[in-house]
Amino acid sequence: MITQERLFEVLHYNKNSGVFVWNISPNNSTYAGTEAGNIDAYGYLVTSIDNKRYKLHRLAWLYEYGEMPKNQIDHINGIKTDNRIENLRDVNGFVNQQNRRVIQKNNKSGYTGVCFVKNRNKCMAQIKVENKFNYLGLYETAELANEAYIKAKRELHNGCTI
Repeated sequence: MITQERLFEVLHYNKNSGVFVWNISPNNSTYAGTEAGNIDAYGYLVTSIDNKRYKLHRLAWLYEYGEMPKNQIDHINGIKTDNRIENLRDVNGFVNQQNRRVIQKNNKSGYTGVCFVKNRNKCMAQIKVENKFNYLGLYETAELANEAYIKAKRELHNGCTI
C-alpha cells in the first residue's frame, strides 16, 4: 500500500483542479511534468505507482488527509473524473448509492423512480425507502414525475446530493 510520503515523491496534486502531475518519469513513455491518469472501464481516473494500480480519487484523499479513505469515495457532483478535494467525501456504500445518476438499462421513462402507466396515460413517480416503495403521484410528463422523485429523494435519502 502506498504511503503519503511516497505519493508526495512521485506525484503532485492540485486540490483546486483535482489534477495529478508526475514529479518523476514513471516509465519510458511518461515524463515528469505530465498529467497522471487514464480513464478505466468504469469511468474513473487511475494510474499505476510501483506496479500497483490506484484510483486517483483515493490518492487525492491520501494526499490531503494522510490516510486512505475508510469507506468509498463519493464524487458529490457525480462526475467521476472531477477529483477536486471539495468534490470528494468518504462515505459508506449505502450513502454513495444515493447519488447514482445512471438509470437502469430497462428503464423506459429516462428517469429513475418514474414509469409510464398506460391505462392512465400518465407518469408515476415512486421512491424506495427502507425496502418499501412509496407512491409519489401521477404526473402529466416524465419530467414532472422526476421533479417529485428528486424532491422526495433529497428529503428521504440521507447523503443525497442530487
